[in-house]
Amino acid sequence: MQFQKIPEQGKNPGCACSSACSVAPASSKANVEQPGGDGAVFRIPTMDCASEESEIRHALAGITGVRGLGFQLAARTLRIDAPAETMPRALAALRQAGFDPQPVTVEEQADPHAPMSEGLWRLGASLLLAIAAELLDFFAPETAVYKGAGMALAAAAIWLAGFSTYRKGFAALRQGRLNISALMTVAVTGAFLIGQWPEAAMVMALYAIAELIEAQAVDRARNAIKSLLDLTPDTAEVRQPGGDWQLVAAADVALNAIVRVKPGARIPLDGMVVDGNSAVNQAPVTGESMPIDKAVGDLVFAGTINGTGALEVRVTAAASNTTLARIIQAVEQAQGSRAPTQQFVDKLAAIYTPAVFAFAVAVAILSPWLMGLSWTEGLYKALVLLVIACPCALVIATPVTVVSGLASAARRGILIKGGVYLEGAHKIKVIALDKTGTITEGKPKLVATEVLPSLLQETQVLRWAGDLAAHSDHPVSKAIAQGLDRSNGQLEQFMALPGRGIQARNDGQTLILGNHRLIEEQGLCSPAIEARLAEHETQGRTVTMLAMDSQVLAIFAVADTIKESSREALAALHALGVRSVMLTGDNPATAQTIARQAGIDDARGNLLPEDKLIAIEDMQGRYGPTAMAGDGINDAPALARSDIGIAMGAAGTDTAMEAADVVIMNDDLRRIPELIRLSRRTRAVLWQNIVLALGIKSVFLVLSVLGSATMWMAVFADMGASLIVVFNGLRLLKTKP
Repeated sequence: MQFQKIPEQGKNPGCACSSACSVAPASSKANVEQPGGDGAVFRIPTMDCASEESEIRHALAGITGVRGLGFQLAARTLRIDAPAETMPRALAALRQAGFDPQPVTVEEQADPHAPMSEGLWRLGASLLLAIAAELLDFFAPETAVYKGAGMALAAAAIWLAGFSTYRKGFAALRQGRLNISALMTVAVTGAFLIGQWPEAAMVMALYAIAELIEAQAVDRARNAIKSLLDLTPDTAEVRQPGGDWQLVAAADVALNAIVRVKPGARIPLDGMVVDGNSAVNQAPVTGESMPIDKAVGDLVFAGTINGTGALEVRVTAAASNTTLARIIQAVEQAQGSRAPTQQFVDKLAAIYTPAVFAFAVAVAILSPWLMGLSWTEGLYKALVLLVIACPCALVIATPVTVVSGLASAARRGILIKGGVYLEGAHKIKVIALDKTGTITEGKPKLVATEVLPSLLQETQVLRWAGDLAAHSDHPVSKAIAQGLDRSNGQLEQFMALPGRGIQARNDGQTLILGNHRLIEEQGLCSPAIEARLAEHETQGRTVTMLAMDSQVLAIFAVADTIKESSREALAALHALGVRSVMLTGDNPATAQTIARQAGIDDARGNLLPEDKLIAIEDMQGRYGPTAMAGDGINDAPALARSDIGIAMGAAGTDTAMEAADVVIMNDDLRRIPELIRLSRRTRAVLWQNIVLALGIKSVFLVLSVLGSATMWMAVFADMGASLIVVFNGLRLLKTKP
């Protein structure tokens, strides 16, 4: 929920759309505050557009005691942070502005997706009454009794279908606003008064039905990401102090409790595995297509699916603060930021609506003189123009597309912080990449083993190396031990040599496992060994040697290996025309080696965080819009300076989520070209919708001026265009990875 102080409110003509519009005003961290303890939540059935949010803010701005408002347009709820004695005045102000606040229970707040009554019976009855009025007018247009009955039926149909529209319309007109409710109020009332009551009734009924269909379609885009909440189980098996297991509501499970997850079940809460091994399908959170092996010490996330092994998990986050819940919260907040195209459309609508309204007034006044029409015909032509003038399709074209794009990205583990970044990603010309953990695995791995000629068996040499490496905590030694997997742990006189290596006795022999410096100090280096070491070091490898008192027995090369997905991702980026540059603190030789192996265009080594910042500024000047991908912590300055900062592998970490504009929930670099492709498709759909909306409006404006358009045609043109752009935007939800 966005919870904001009430700012000074002026008129907001930028949104003149229907109640199905999902535009929300951009928010900033500066005006966000937490709600106080004395407040209440209300459902506003007709509030899901920025124009309505603005009207609510304006209505409550002068109420003393109202400290803040929290809007959730997707759930149509409003939290008013105010003392109990202030609440009646606040609710009265809302009702005067044309809204119907309904108290929301605690249970309904816990389930923001609870179904709402849409008044289907009212719409059905309205349509039947409108049809009856049309039939009476068709078969007995001149009969006074039937005409009176028909007018009564039409009035009843208008009241049933247009009650909320009229209430909001009159409120908007009192405040000098020209939203769609105001336009429909004037058009339907005017048509009824000039004797076109059957058409007025049918237009209002059809408008209300089309608006309901449109609202449900928009809700589909809004709630696409929220469907992930259904993946989280409502209950969890929790271990009790006596050792038995009890089924407990997931919301009531305490931190550090131990929960049991059976094979095939969904994991109820974030936690760390304390017992068991299994493969977990993390696709709902990270978008990974393949299950990930989990063992003791590994993190698991709520909503993911356990494989074939039972797991016991220590809970690390409450149900309301799981990684999945934070993803959903972040996407909901992202829906409130306006993309550049959306800002353009809002400005256009602010000019378009008053201009067409003024044109309609001119038609009503001038057409009887210039075109020889009667005053009634001129007024009817102007009313048709008013219905066509509604810019709903134009204004709704952008938010529904942006929300669909955000939801589509989140489903595949790409968390985008706002529409501005979703739309802006298509402009990326160059991407800077951190090495460790982004391009590479981020942990050393044994990549080469050379057993030098000696009188000893190779198996014995490797066993000795495994024994010594297994007794050291150094990351390089751990990589050697893991790569050899030959230790039996029988060592004597073990001694660590800080900065050099380790020494111990095994099988009666004194052995050392150490770096180049230690071997030189022992006087065991030779030109041949130096040549071998130089070859490994030019490839960015760390070399460790096993030696006896008189000779070097083996050489082990350890390196941070390139991820399997990195080469594919970089090839995809190049295919999209995006240049790649690696920024790393490693030495230039290692940087060039990794860059060559991964297929990176350029590599820059020996960089401190401030050097990476300078590199980003340089690339922005040379190439244009620049993205930076890193771990979200060490690369924070560069992430902040880049046009789009991308944090990698951020599942479960608050810091990475806050540090970047885009968060890749796993370590898969292939998500970045997916982001760019999705951005380009979103951009294309945005402009398709704008062209469709304006094109359809233009055609019917011409037809109206020429006298070939009726109010029926006008309402079908307006709502038909809206539905077309909505369903075109929803296509992004089906975008394939």
